[in-house]
Amino acid sequence: MESNKKNHIVLRPKKEESLRRFHPWVFSGAIAKKPENLLEGDIIKVFSSSGEFLGVGHFQIGSISVRILSFTDEPIDEDFYVRRISAAYNMRKEIGLLRSDNNTYRLIHGEGDFLPGLIIDIYGNTAVVQAHSVGMDTDKKKIVAALQAVFGKEKLENIYYKSEGTLPFKADIASTDEYLLGGKNVDVIAIEDGLKFNIDWLRGQKTGFFVDQRENRSLLEKYAHDKDVLNMFCYTGGFSVYALRGEAKSVHSVDSSSKAVSITDENVKLNFGDEQCHSSFSEDAFKFLRESEKDTYDLIILDPPAFAKHRGAINNALQGYKRLNLAALEKIKPGGILFTFSCSQVISKEQFRLAVFSAAAISGRKVRILHQLTQPADHPINIYHPEGEYLKGLVLHVE
Repeated sequence: MESNKKNHIVLRPKKEESLRRFHPWVFSGAIAKKPENLLEGDIIKVFSSSGEFLGVGHFQIGSISVRILSFTDEPIDEDFYVRRISAAYNMRKEIGLLRSDNNTYRLIHGEGDFLPGLIIDIYGNTAVVQAHSVGMDTDKKKIVAALQAVFGKEKLENIYYKSEGTLPFKADIASTDEYLLGGKNVDVIAIEDGLKFNIDWLRGQKTGFFVDQRENRSLLEKYAHDKDVLNMFCYTGGFSVYALRGEAKSVHSVDSSSKAVSITDENVKLNFGDEQCHSSFSEDAFKFLRESEKDTYDLIILDPPAFAKHRGAINNALQGYKRLNLAALEKIKPGGILFTFSCSQVISKEQFRLAVFSAAAISGRKVRILHQLTQPADHPINIYHPEGEYLKGLVLHVE
């Protein structure tokens, strides 16, 4: 057995079954032996107690000790990243996301693209890269080189690295948000389904835009005609812009962040000029709903930030979803449509649906589910890693 080598971890007996089913996480409690001088971010090979090779990945400190990059014994070098990123790019191309009227999409979605700990969003000729593990931060030069190899310099002019806020809090590394390629005269206007959006990847949430709601925004557009629309937690106004193209009668955009509201106004103007039927409000969502007149809106969108980022917050989060949906159900017009979402990964579809059901029952109104929504195809779910399904949504008809 080669388990004494510097880069080897050995599991306890009977702890290898999840890896044999290609689940990409090794939990700390499964480990029997590991090198004493192992550093966070190191490439580590994982073996069963009987000496069978199981996978190779990044070591990290925490309950998840290894994120598996490959179940084949292969080097994790630049060529490895070229192969993985090329496969992800080709999949997006095959499903029709790369078009003249759409240059905004997620290229790498962590475990869903077999690169756990890595997120890459594309906005025209700019890639925004986020490392969610020290291993991916350690490998960022390989990732940048691989991106250039896959796209070619003429297609990808800028690579912005934005990981200060996503790396583990206790990680002993100094990572700076910065351009790793380009950065001069950058075009921050991206195109999604023929609509233009100003993307603030320098200061905005996540990579600057909620790419995962593209298909749900498109669905909303079909319902918006001649409707009075309320877009809560509007962020940069994605749903608002689609509603306006869908010929909504009026659109109100609400967010507690004045910066987000300002960008929403910019995006409306970018597509429609000085649109008279759009108004924006920098206010707390619960307060705005509470003070709104009943029967003002035909269509309400609830797309809040994650209410629960860890399992200890689940109960409070579910109460939050119930209160928020109840407030909307009490105010929406008869015959109204409610788009409601949860992006909390630790909240299951069943839990979210139960919270909305509870709100509906308290409201006493007749409510029907028209659509059950999820994340789009450029946010794929690794079938061996069901935890990757994080976005849940319901479209409700309210009598």
